Amino acid sequence: MRKYSALIAAFATGGIISIMVVANTNLGALTSNEVSMSVNQAIGVLLTTVMLAAGRKSALICPPRQKSRWYMYFGGLFGVLIMIANFYSVLNIGAALAMAAAVFGQSMTGLILDLGGFFHMKKRSFSTRKALSALVSFSGIFVMTFARGGSASLLYVLMGIGAGVLTMLQMCYNSSFAKKKGAIFSARQNALSGLLGTLAYAFVLLPDETAKGFMALSGVSLPAACLGGILAVAVVVSSNLIIPMVPALWSSLLMSAGQIITSVVIDAVFYGSFSPWLLCGALLLLAGMLLSFFSERSDESGEL
Repeated sequence: MRKYSALIAAFATGGIISIMVVANTNLGALTSNEVSMSVNQAIGVLLTTVMLAAGRKSALICPPRQKSRWYMYFGGLFGVLIMIANFYSVLNIGAALAMAAAVFGQSMTGLILDLGGFFHMKKRSFSTRKALSALVSFSGIFVMTFARGGSASLLYVLMGIGAGVLTMLQMCYNSSFAKKKGAIFSARQNALSGLLGTLAYAFVLLPDETAKGFMALSGVSLPAACLGGILAVAVVVSSNLIIPMVPALWSSLLMSAGQIITSVVIDAVFYGSFSPWLLCGALLLLAGMLLSFFSERSDESGEL
């Protein structure tokens, strides 16, 4: 029963990720993208600090910390680039295609990391089934792009894919840091370095726009301002609880499915942009990922 609950939670976490991205994009539209990023990360720092203080006697929340390289403290800078890419891709091509592109970028980066054995991952061999799964997933992206206007959306599709690539790299980067410092401490440092990076970028390159954005923040409701940051912490916590209970392949597939399906629903309900092409492309992308999943399962069985 506990395992089935974890599977449901993995799917729900993917849905939360999509809602979080849309919430951040909406806050950015009301203020500025830089303000949305700063608020999101500041809430992350605050909530994780509270969690660390409340669980300071818990070995699960505050495990013994080991020394780590200085550059591992700056994983949040990945997040700055990811949030910028998410903001412009969701705003221009909609939540469904933006999330589908990001999921495709994540899965392809994961495949490359596996094939090369990077970040101390187990090196895996290439196969025809893996190539086929990538082709099916890409066809889903192509169909969804065609539904949104073809080449006119290509830049933002590539931006969404780039967000997925950076997300996968950030996950690998942060997981290495979490092994040394603990998951919650890693999450706080990730938010803190991201906050400092965002403020530096915003006030050095876009001082007037950022100042106006912070002034506009006073007119935004508290739930709208805080939702993205709260959901970001919820994703970190739920992922830390789910991943040890569910095989990585299952959790990855279910989270991706949750992201894509929730994004299709958000586009249809809130933006009125549902189309059969969009749904067909999303299903093709999921079919490609499912094929990749069974390919990995087959490879693992052959190694036993």
